[in-house]
Amino acid sequence: MIEQLLLAFQHSTPYGWALVFFAAYPIVTSIMWITTALVFRLRWEDQPLPGADRPDAQLPFVSVLVPAHNEQAVIARSVKAMLAMDYPAFEVIVIDDGSSDGTLSALTPLRVDHRLRVVRKRVNEGKALALNDALPLARGEILMCMDADAAPEPAMLRHIVPHFESPRVAAVTGNPRVRNTETFLARLQAVEFSSIISLLRRAQRVWGRVVTVSGVVAALRRSAVMDVGGFSPNMPTEDIELTWKLQKRFYDVRYEPRAICWMTVPLTYRGLYRQRLRWARGLLQVLHKHADVMTNWKTRRLWPVYIESSLSVLWAVCFVMLTSVWTLSWAVGVPPVGASPIPNIWGMTIGTICLVQLLTGTLIDRRYDPDIVRSFPYAVFYPILYWAFLALTTVIALPYLFRKPAKASIRWDTARVGSGS
Repeated sequence: MIEQLLLAFQHSTPYGWALVFFAAYPIVTSIMWITTALVFRLRWEDQPLPGADRPDAQLPFVSVLVPAHNEQAVIARSVKAMLAMDYPAFEVIVIDDGSSDGTLSALTPLRVDHRLRVVRKRVNEGKALALNDALPLARGEILMCMDADAAPEPAMLRHIVPHFESPRVAAVTGNPRVRNTETFLARLQAVEFSSIISLLRRAQRVWGRVVTVSGVVAALRRSAVMDVGGFSPNMPTEDIELTWKLQKRFYDVRYEPRAICWMTVPLTYRGLYRQRLRWARGLLQVLHKHADVMTNWKTRRLWPVYIESSLSVLWAVCFVMLTSVWTLSWAVGVPPVGASPIPNIWGMTIGTICLVQLLTGTLIDRRYDPDIVRSFPYAVFYPILYWAFLALTTVIALPYLFRKPAKASIRWDTARVGSGS
């Protein structure tokens, strides 16, 4: 009975279309991302920005906002790096969101610097509300939002601030780099941030809209944030949500690859799973909440990123579904249609295009992170292991595509160690 059902399904039209989409999507999108990212790299990445040569006395004041919850292991190192930035006028505001560890005591030696301010919240209300609470306290119109494990390069603000010369610019996201690359899993993530995340942001800037700023390093215009109602405390990923709210109001969101910020990434599969499940839930709820962009001609510039994000979710579903069907077929002794344990032309083509994309991103970003080349040999495992892992987390999070945002604020519960797991 199972054999007959498997054979009937694998010879059906929906299965055939799923096979075509499963094979074509990564090939088409990789070629698209590579070419458009190279356009950005060759035409815009090295161009000087208006206002970049302004004297220090004329540079705008910047408020660096650092929401923190139980960050004792990393907060002192990060804030020390922030205070060491080469910029004449800025402050660092740490918002301690009901920490139960030694986050506050870890900051005590640094509080002799008058540029550091600490806001203590006795109740953990979540990252978004922590940032909202800091908005009226910040002295600068430009807000530099950074995670508590982020360590910026000294020149980071000098690369980001000139973008705000344009009054349409509401957000500029920087280039997060992986600091703790001592494990196999961390090296895979280092390759991912160069060859998937950074490459895709370059490509999306050519399209005119981006899916999200990076929560670990993003500069914002305070008046624009207030204009769209601030951060949304009831969304799993406040950075994706804010990006879409700003772009729906026709603000410009940019990517600045020269604004380098070092971060720690999860070193265990459990930690990575929790992180990526939250990211997947956040994207799915944003797609649900902002589906109206597809019916509004005025927001047509968001159509490419909405369609591509939706197709990426559909591809994850196809990945998991087809893999399950093939596994079951082999288990009951039925040769699966469209799959073979021996690499075939489609599998080799998909794998080759994926590695070309990973190599392109690595070569582009090596000027900012020379050590990334050492992690590239691990890229061979990316289409084999990492794709399956990410596809599975997307499918597990799929119910969030049909859920309305929660009414209560979403709290956080980080569990960092010094190495970033």
